[in-house]
Amino acid sequence: MACYLKMASGFLLERIEMVTQAKQTRGVQLDAAVIGPLFMLSAALSFTLLNLLLKLLGPQYTVWSIGFYRFLGGAAVLIAVFGRHHNPYKGHNIRLLIIRGCTGCSAFLCIVTAIRLLPVSTALIIFYSYPAFAAIFSFIIYKERIGMLEIACIAAVLIGVGILFDFQLVGGVFGQVIALVGAAFAGLTVTLIRSLREKNGPVIIYLYFCTMGILVTAPMFAIHPVLPSTPIEWAMILGLIFFSVTAQLLMNQGFFYCRAWEGGVFMSSEVIFTAAAGILFLGDPAPWRFWFGGLMILISVIALNRLKSIGRHNLLARRI
Repeated sequence: MACYLKMASGFLLERIEMVTQAKQTRGVQLDAAVIGPLFMLSAALSFTLLNLLLKLLGPQYTVWSIGFYRFLGGAAVLIAVFGRHHNPYKGHNIRLLIIRGCTGCSAFLCIVTAIRLLPVSTALIIFYSYPAFAAIFSFIIYKERIGMLEIACIAAVLIGVGILFDFQLVGGVFGQVIALVGAAFAGLTVTLIRSLREKNGPVIIYLYFCTMGILVTAPMFAIHPVLPSTPIEWAMILGLIFFSVTAQLLMNQGFFYCRAWEGGVFMSSEVIFTAAAGILFLGDPAPWRFWFGGLMILISVIALNRLKSIGRHNLLARRI
């Protein structure tokens, strides 16, 4: 199982790295209006499979245990595949790579903590406000403006998420604040990728994320270590590592073609995939809210992609 996981992860990582190198070194022109959403939707699907595994793991696995296995396994796979012939930590703008790793780790720990303190629906409704935070940080850091139609797409996604989960904003104030803080960290994290992606591939960005996560979670894991005790638990931990690596690298690669807030809107499809997986595999009900909210999110994502494509074509026309 572990050997298969390493082979599958290695194949995926090498394919993604080849796409990045082709774009950077050979100047291959890819349609950002197509390839960006494709990477993001693939990442959202991988995150959905990760969510299913997290839901199936026993309660003995704390946020520190889950984080430690995710970060340690991800770093081990990346180093095993890419660290054989060179220093895998050799990147550009190491300081920003470390900062991005810290913000990403903080976002992950916040959302998992919020899920433990709040109903999942409440935590997700609040957390998926992060495209709005990404738009705010993009304006503050890069002076990047967005149009009214694009703002409408973000708002429609947030409303769609709320409808899908029946606007169940319940639970303690502390849990809601933690979820909102996680959304802010996630918005900042995806915004920082804009600077990092210029000279760093998705592998090095994710490696620093895993490394900072290990440093944060290892002390708490060492105090109360939880080890897999059955073959099923080992398979779930290996699956957690595989899908987290897959999802994160696809997302990082997708941000090569999307602005931070755009990628966040595309990633909101994870909510639809997760809800659908719960209905298909876990016996969750399928009320009208799922269909109406999911359709609203889907239409908003398609509209945003269309706006992005039109804007890109207009820019090329002005240049000609």
